[in-house]
Amino acid sequence: MPLFLFTLTALLSLHVVPARSATTDTISAAQPLISGDKIVSTNGRYALGFFQTGSESNWYMGIWFNTVPKFTSVWVANRDNPIKQNTTSLELTISPDGNLVILDRFANTIIWSAQATTTTANHTTIAVLLNSGNLVLQSSSNSSDILWQSFDYPTDTFLPGAKFGWDKVTGLNRRLVSWKNLVDPATGVYREELDPSGVDQYLLTPLNSSVPYWSSGAWNGKYFALMPEMSSGYFVNFTFVNNDQEKYFMYSLYDESMVIRNYLDASGQTKTTVWLEGSQSWMMVYAQPKAQCDVYAACGPSTVCNENALPSCSCMKGFAVRSPQDWELEDGTGGCMRNTPLDCSNGSTGSSDKFYSMTCVRLPQNDRSMQAAASSGECEQVCLSDCSCAAYSFGDSGCFIWHHELLNVRHLQCSDDTSSADGETLHLRLAAGEFSSQQAIRSKGHIFGVIFGVTVAVLVLIAAVLVLILLVRRRNRRKCSGGTLDNQAQGGNGIAAFGYADLQRATKNFSEKLGGGSFGCVFKGSLSDSTTIAVKRLDHANQGEKQFRAEVSSIGIIHHINLVRLIGFCCEGSRRLLVYEHMPNHSLDLHLFKSSNATMPWRTRYQIALGVARGLAYLHGSCQDCIIHCDIKPENILLDASFAPKIADFGLAKLLGRDFSRVLTTVRGTAGYLAPEWISGVAVTTKVDVYSFGMVLLEIISGRRNSCGAPCSCGADYGVYFPVHAACKLLEGGPGVESLVDHMLHGDVNLDEAERACKVACWCIQDSESDRPTMREVVQILEGLAEVSVPPMPRLLQAMSATGSSHSTCL
Repeated sequence: MPLFLFTLTALLSLHVVPARSATTDTISAAQPLISGDKIVSTNGRYALGFFQTGSESNWYMGIWFNTVPKFTSVWVANRDNPIKQNTTSLELTISPDGNLVILDRFANTIIWSAQATTTTANHTTIAVLLNSGNLVLQSSSNSSDILWQSFDYPTDTFLPGAKFGWDKVTGLNRRLVSWKNLVDPATGVYREELDPSGVDQYLLTPLNSSVPYWSSGAWNGKYFALMPEMSSGYFVNFTFVNNDQEKYFMYSLYDESMVIRNYLDASGQTKTTVWLEGSQSWMMVYAQPKAQCDVYAACGPSTVCNENALPSCSCMKGFAVRSPQDWELEDGTGGCMRNTPLDCSNGSTGSSDKFYSMTCVRLPQNDRSMQAAASSGECEQVCLSDCSCAAYSFGDSGCFIWHHELLNVRHLQCSDDTSSADGETLHLRLAAGEFSSQQAIRSKGHIFGVIFGVTVAVLVLIAAVLVLILLVRRRNRRKCSGGTLDNQAQGGNGIAAFGYADLQRATKNFSEKLGGGSFGCVFKGSLSDSTTIAVKRLDHANQGEKQFRAEVSSIGIIHHINLVRLIGFCCEGSRRLLVYEHMPNHSLDLHLFKSSNATMPWRTRYQIALGVARGLAYLHGSCQDCIIHCDIKPENILLDASFAPKIADFGLAKLLGRDFSRVLTTVRGTAGYLAPEWISGVAVTTKVDVYSFGMVLLEIISGRRNSCGAPCSCGADYGVYFPVHAACKLLEGGPGVESLVDHMLHGDVNLDEAERACKVACWCIQDSESDRPTMREVVQILEGLAEVSVPPMPRLLQAMSATGSSHSTCL
């Protein structure tokens, strides 16, 4: 799903009023929170105070991330009752009955109240902002006596440690409701909640409807079935509880220093973002539904949603945007309105209304009725006879008409044949004036036709001269041809186009080398905003050109937490450079095979293997086009500051259309990780990546190269090619798996995980691609959600290793 690009920064930005330094995390009757002040949690992560949104005059009281420079709210107390008066008289305090309230001191009136059930005097209760971001009203003498808490009344954000779900005793439903738009925290049109029917899943639904437009799938013990991407085990731990008292979902962070935001966006999508301190920005790691057009009424009534366009929403013919300002703020609820009213005064016999045919669309799902009609003409007359009829459709299923507003009309990709089953035709009812005005315009066009033709001819001649001049000037210069790079340079995929001089300065004239390969070298650099980058300079013109285009066209269109992020590129003359996010822990091979580095613990190894598997599963199954990486090896697995893996170097990648299962291409990859089908010359599938992953997984387990060439002497230790040795141990059974694990771990290993990893690795390196699992199946096995049997011996590997050792077989 493409990420939203916010263009109106001034309108979309949030800001908080300047606040004096906080010295406490507590509010009491004797120490209220006045306007202009804030309280901060003990860990410094969250702040509570009064703030404004955008350029509006409305004031709110709420909680935000105190450590994030870009103001980001996580909870709003008075979302539907903004304060419009002078805030100098406001304070958040404890009322005489012990409640937490917003008080207007001058008028002595309560503007907002927590409405907690209290029977104590105000001096016996206090409000505390906890390290979790939970604002609690509690007894001043007993912190476990909680009278009210903000976690029970979330707005649009689901924080770590909060419960998302039902209190079966009180009936309390802890759910999320979207903001109205990007700057207005008022109740929006979408909600996210646990399924009220009793199924262990959560749903996204319109606020005024119980019909979901997306569901998570049932809880399987580790994550929800339809969202395995969220089980990013290296930084999030998930919990699902269902007992007599309550039913809720919760998550916590392994690394408490991470700033993560899980929220229901105004667009109707549930999103997860992580704050990147280096780039000072939020990075999207997850969004559902992936397509904006899958959100119910995403664009409002009388619109067409096209997920391949930007913006994705447009008005139907004969309609105009009802509120352009709301659309800019991603509030499409108003949709579009008619330019010209329909003619219904004379009934079916005298109506002048006509129909405009919209082909290749998904028909509206709301307010339709089936009518008796034997032909499209009869169906049209049925619609004309009803003043409330807005459109009709006639096909094999019969005649359907729609009344009043049309919702969820979606543009589909159809073939040239408009009768294709990819989409249907909707006949939209419009006033006759919508057609006559177009005819008048065409008539006037004839009057100016000759004048226009002469003008165009002159302009063409001028343009031809200019083109000739440019060709002469550029005849010795190479150009970046092809629409892909041009579109990306314009920001279509959020990729920046850099000048060579800019990257030269950023890398201090390419002085700090991070590494290199067959296509060129990688250098460390820093952008003007202090973002650390890695710049790959492609030094070999012929191969570099192909690698450059493959890299930009493949990774430039994908987003996943386990894939390295392409920031931009440079294409000037013969110079080709790629700019990536910098990975401070470099590549996996440096940690596995270099004795100078500290031994990587087993938990980290296992999470790296799982992350790489998820990244490959995404490439193979979740992109618009299936992507085969073709060169999976430890050198192409980079590690961020938390040792989360990122698959890199897409220079050899192949894009495979969804209508094809295999592709014929030249041999590509690295010896030692090549699947047998590369050698045989047959068309390859995603299973070549599965084979390479199996080889890498064995190296992660053993901590040494599978191949026995210098400087790694694995053969001396095992007396046999390690993949064959691992398969032998599994076939022998018994307590032998521990001997396969890196001895530098000194037994600090989860043996169940080690055995599972060894088995799946040996299945991945089977001779026949049909015997290998898919990467999705690999992920399920590594997560412990699927069982795996003992794999057979890979015969081809056994035969190959037999030439170098007399101990090549265990049978």
